[in-house]
Amino acid sequence: MYKYRKKPVVVEAFKYDGDLMRTDGNYYIPEWAIVALKAQVMFYGSKSEDTPPCELYIRTLEGVHHVEVDDYVIQGVKGELYPCKPDIFEMTYEKVD
Repeated sequence: MYKYRKKPVVVEAFKYDGDLMRTDGNYYIPEWAIVALKAQVMFYGSKSEDTPPCELYIRTLEGVHHVEVDDYVIQGVKGELYPCKPDIFEMTYEKVD
């Protein structure tokens, strides 16, 4: 069996805190995330028909994924978006300047 090391790749990401806008109505997320919202790649939906659309979702290459509070939203090397749990993100990525 062979062993492999993940290549160092720089990605952009933000931590989802349950909202995407400040109280003044302006976004505080990266521009690529705003573009994804406008294109409905990221969107608000609901888990059931009985609840309002207040849950964040992302259309990924593997299907639609739910984004929970404290998850990171990552823009991959080809511009794709996907959510990542905080513990996995912190084990996999480190901040660069």
